[in-house]
Amino acid sequence: MKNIMVMGAAIEQLPGIIAAKEMGYNVGVIDYNPHAIGIHYADKYFNVSTTDEEGVFNAAKHFGADGFLTLATDMPMRAVAKACEKLGLVGISYETAVRATDKAIMIETFKSHNIESPWYKIVQSQNEFEQIVNTITYPCIIKPTDNAASRGVVFVDSADKIRSAYNYSLKQSKSGNVIIEEFMSGKEVSVETLTYNGKTHVLQVTDKTTTGAPHFVETGHNQPSTLSSQIVENIKDLAVRAVEAIGINIGPAHVEIMVTENGPKLIELGARLGGDCITSHLVRLSTGIDMLKETIKTLCGEEPDLTGKYSKCSAIRFLMPEKKGVFLGIDGINEAISIQDIREISLILNKGDILSGIHSSDDRIAYVIAQSDTVNSAISSCLKAISKMTVKIG
Repeated sequence: MKNIMVMGAAIEQLPGIIAAKEMGYNVGVIDYNPHAIGIHYADKYFNVSTTDEEGVFNAAKHFGADGFLTLATDMPMRAVAKACEKLGLVGISYETAVRATDKAIMIETFKSHNIESPWYKIVQSQNEFEQIVNTITYPCIIKPTDNAASRGVVFVDSADKIRSAYNYSLKQSKSGNVIIEEFMSGKEVSVETLTYNGKTHVLQVTDKTTTGAPHFVETGHNQPSTLSSQIVENIKDLAVRAVEAIGINIGPAHVEIMVTENGPKLIELGARLGGDCITSHLVRLSTGIDMLKETIKTLCGEEPDLTGKYSKCSAIRFLMPEKKGVFLGIDGINEAISIQDIREISLILNKGDILSGIHSSDDRIAYVIAQSDTVNSAISSCLKAISKMTVKIG
């Protein structure tokens, strides 16, 4: 029986923990939060930060890990890569992990490999910001080089807002570095890939909806993409080239792309499984490929089965807070779950959590997942289910 280490034990990582247990693996989890929901589903818990490289290595060595699974979280990839190198496990190199987690290095890598991507300016200090502030073209986006889930991302449409936007983004940057880059308008998609034996396989292209400016928090996803077959092929080609440029020679990647009037352009990518239930639920529901389980096999040195079993459509929509206050729960879930094509409804927040607006993915309340024969019907079922749910606020 093999041992797999899952990085993080929050609700986003829970599907990975459950999938590994279903496959018969011993599961260890690493999380700084001793109350994380996934701990109770695992065989062994390590109270270590997922970004503590030495701590992660020691935990993996003690556990006898045969592989690592990273889902919906970027920065742990450095600790994973370091541990895999020391223990001789399957994984990307440390240099690749850095390229995949530092957005400044990432976009410079894209440029050096002629990967279509936005113009950008990397700002590493207040002094550098003052030097370039008068050269910025609007509209633009500011985001930290080392965060995720829309944290610190802000849209800026005029010079009088640039300083407050810079300070907002800077507060969410661990390193103190941010990127100011071209605001790309168009249709945003993500691409889910799995690389094995040096060959990158595209499993699905996902359409995305967001709140829009100023923070672009994701409100839903659906598969397969409704874009034309030629555009989808261009998206797949760009995603594969980006994965290769970053240096991912084994394992999953979640690639984010904007389809502009000038064609697809790279936003960023993660060298891990995508979050928002895209890889844990939507890919399986639309293709029959259990991306979670096939990724676990890949990262533990086994050959994955990436053959599609069927062609269906799947969608997820998030319940977003409309008012501020204390979250007390949701009425109408039983009625919502009975709607045709609904496959799952889950809460993200806990009773007593504070609703303070929509600034990042952490502010979403719950999600609804559907599977149907068409994309529109899957989306419609999600929206119908959400309409039956009433958020209780104190």
